[in-house]
Amino acid sequence: MIRFLQPWWLLAVIPVVALAGLYVWRQLHRRAYAVRFTNVELLRTLVPKGLGWRRHVPAALLLLSMLTLATAMARPSIDREEPLERATVMLAIDVSLSMQSDDVAPNRLEAAQEAAKQFVAELPATYNLGLVSFAKSANVLVSPTKDRSAVTQAIDGLQLAEATATGEAVFTSLEAIRSVPADGADGAPPARIVLLSDGYRTAGRSIEEAAAAASAASVPVSTIAFGTDEGVVDIAGQVQRVPVDRQSLAQLAESTNGFFYEAASLSQLKKVYQDMGSSIGHRTVPREVTHWYAGIALLLALAGAAAGLVWTSRLV
Repeated sequence: MIRFLQPWWLLAVIPVVALAGLYVWRQLHRRAYAVRFTNVELLRTLVPKGLGWRRHVPAALLLLSMLTLATAMARPSIDREEPLERATVMLAIDVSLSMQSDDVAPNRLEAAQEAAKQFVAELPATYNLGLVSFAKSANVLVSPTKDRSAVTQAIDGLQLAEATATGEAVFTSLEAIRSVPADGADGAPPARIVLLSDGYRTAGRSIEEAAAAASAASVPVSTIAFGTDEGVVDIAGQVQRVPVDRQSLAQLAESTNGFFYEAASLSQLKKVYQDMGSSIGHRTVPREVTHWYAGIALLLALAGAAAGLVWTSRLV
C-alpha cells in the first residue's frame, strides 16, 4: 500500500490538473472555431486524413509525466515490517563519592567505566542497551537502544555525587526495561541488569526490596564490586574509610540468579548475557519509493517527446 510521507505536497497536483483542463478547453475551442469559420466539406476534399487522436498523445504523456512528478514530491513510500530484537541489558553504574577512592587504579569510578565500556564493546549488536547512573537517586542516562556510541559517551561523562541508592538503581533499570516497545511480541523482553558499585546503600529503597522486584520480573541482576577494605576518600577535608559491601552485592546477585564479581574479566562478563534468549518483535518502517515515480515520469516524458517527433516532427 502506497502512503505519502509529506502528503501536503500533493497540492502540487492542482496546477497540473488545471493545465490539463486548459488543454481540453483549448482543443474544444479550436474545433468550434474551425466549424464556424471554415468550409469543412471543402477541407476534407483538399487535405489528406489527419493524425486524429494521435495528435493528443504527446500532450497527454507530458501531462502524465508532470502529474507523476507532482505526486513524487509528496514522498510516496511502501510500508514494510522489519524484525526487531527486544532483548535488553541495563548497565547501572555507581557514581557516589566513595567511587573516587584510588585503592583500585586509577580509581574505582574509572575502573568501573573501563569495565563498562569493555562490556559495551562485547555485547551483541542485536541487543538493546541502556545506562543508569545512581548516587542519592537513580537516573536513566540512555534508554534501551542499539546505539552503542550513545551509551559509551554517557559512560565517559559520568559525574560523582553524594550518597548511594543501590536499590533505586535496580528499580529504575526495571522501569527502563518495561519501556521497551512490545512491537507485536508477547510478554516482557528477556533482560539483564549489570550493576557496578562498591556497595553500602545509604539512600532510597532497600536492596532486598529491589531484589524481590527483579525476581518477580524474572530479571537477573549481576553485580561487580570495585574496591578493597582499605579504600579511603577525602570528603570536605575529612578522610573517610569506604570499604566494599561485598555481602550485599553478592546477595543481590544470588537472589536474582545473577553473577557476582569482584574483578570482572571480559570472559566473565560474557556469562551475563549467555543463554539470555530472544524476543523478536516487528516494527513497520516506510520504504520511500520516490525514485520509482521519478523514473516513471522520465519514461512518460521521453515517450511523449518521441511520439511528437514521429507523428508531428515536434517535441509536443
